[in-house]
Amino acid sequence: MRLSTRLLLLIALAFAAWSPAWAQQALVLDDAAGRIDGWPAVTVLAEAGGVPLTLAQARADAARFALPGGARGSLGLQKTAVWLRLALRVAPTSDGRWVLDIDYPPLNRVDVHVVVGEQVQRSLTLGNLQPYASRPLASRTLAVPLDLPPGGTAELWLRVQTQGGLILPITLAKPAAFHARALHEQLLQGVLGGLGLFLIVYSLMQWVALREHLFGKYALLTTASVFFSLFQFGIGSHTLWPDQPWIERHAGSALALLASAGSSLFVEHALRPHRWAGFAPLMKGIAALLVVAAAAHLADLLDVHQVSAIVGTLGLLPSLLGLPGAVVLARRGDPVGWTLLLAWIGYFVSTAVMVGLIQGRIDAGFWSLHSFQIGATLDILLFMRVIALRLQAVQSAARRATQERETLLSLAHTDPLTGLANRRGLFTALDRGLARASEQHQLAVFLLDLDGFKAVNDRHGHEAGDELLVAVARRLQARVRSASGDLVVRLGGDEFVIVVEGLRGEAQAREIGEHLRQTFDAPFAISGGEPCVLGTTVGFALAPGDGATPPVLLQRADAAMYRGKQSGGGQIARWERAAAGGRT
Repeated sequence: MRLSTRLLLLIALAFAAWSPAWAQQALVLDDAAGRIDGWPAVTVLAEAGGVPLTLAQARADAARFALPGGARGSLGLQKTAVWLRLALRVAPTSDGRWVLDIDYPPLNRVDVHVVVGEQVQRSLTLGNLQPYASRPLASRTLAVPLDLPPGGTAELWLRVQTQGGLILPITLAKPAAFHARALHEQLLQGVLGGLGLFLIVYSLMQWVALREHLFGKYALLTTASVFFSLFQFGIGSHTLWPDQPWIERHAGSALALLASAGSSLFVEHALRPHRWAGFAPLMKGIAALLVVAAAAHLADLLDVHQVSAIVGTLGLLPSLLGLPGAVVLARRGDPVGWTLLLAWIGYFVSTAVMVGLIQGRIDAGFWSLHSFQIGATLDILLFMRVIALRLQAVQSAARRATQERETLLSLAHTDPLTGLANRRGLFTALDRGLARASEQHQLAVFLLDLDGFKAVNDRHGHEAGDELLVAVARRLQARVRSASGDLVVRLGGDEFVIVVEGLRGEAQAREIGEHLRQTFDAPFAISGGEPCVLGTTVGFALAPGDGATPPVLLQRADAAMYRGKQSGGGQIARWERAAAGGRT
């Protein structure tokens, strides 16, 4: 190798070793790439002692700029402003039209200076606390269109100052690629935000309609979570509250505190049947402290860093305190326990990712930037399932109570031996039937007394007698018109009553009475004994002619039956006023 060539190589290597790191990392802007990550070309310098640097001072200190340490796209929590420099080299084939995009809207102030050659081509200020109308692009992110010389070089100087995490997902994109990505993000935010808003409206409507306070607590939790995401991704400043710096300065922290308060109240209510002593007042106390902290932040008594500390400690307590109860439920097989555990796993993972991003330990990317929103969406969906499971449990308990009440009511109106209606059931049915009775649609009350039952009972015993009464009940039920609502009743002993509606007169009633009497023509078989032959006497009364109240009708049917027995039994007799005697 010739000496001159070696000399030139050594000079080049020495120059490369002496040059600051940023001089070796110029970002090549090639239109074919479409969208380029700007972080590899970033060098940074933090302002010392809180003294602001001008652009001229920052450029004069270019040698002090260094590669950012830690995660890509995040400088963590910085109390002072930070300068960033990006060296650009435009490909000769490029048209020079690019968009600088910082996809983290909550940054308070970003001063952008575009330097071409030695001239400052453009200077402007962005940020969520700056007038929205001053943005060069009406986008939710902090974006600046660039017009750079093809085949030339340029520098971007950015001074960034914010109260929260210094998250800087910087990209340079062609306008078409920038707008396409913006549309995709808007669609995603529309879907997730729309889902959240739907759940808020639904829960509020259910709270008002059902007076179920669990829906109200869910509405508080969901509202705070959804609007926090709208703030975090710039939808609020872009659409809901443009040019409202006070809201932008306070919304994120206040909403985070309210979301934690809503979570505390929701968990307390969801675990109410299985909570330990003191759990409810503790959870409500935590919620109250979080609400007080939110109010203090709105009054500028707490700054963002203090709020972050509160959210990171007090805000995590509801989940930690509810964990034992959820584990107990999960072990019992209760899906509420598993649902809460799954929700909290998602919450802890997404929160850990977000904290790591804010503190500069996790790279800024799609999943890390959206981690909290995805976790919050998962939480509100799973918490809605918790509500559904709790309501299902309440409804099941209500159904059981209704069934038990109906069972008790049935027992109160049913004869325990035969399963027929008893005297109380008879009077209930007569009250309803008499309200419908008329001369064209009469109601008949037939009272039957078994002839020969006492002899069977005395000879074969009470068990045989009970078996015979059950057989009589079944035969009577088979004889009546079940489709027409005819009712068979056991008054007690060997007395039975049949109620029949919709009769035209006495002749039809006597015909039915004869059918009832014929029920006993065939003998009855009982276990371990010979066939039993029974007879019956049927007395009846018709409403409304023979009476208009259940007691009167029953007494008069009894009087008619008694008269039939006196006449030899085995007869069909209607109550007659002249013949009633003392049986009325």
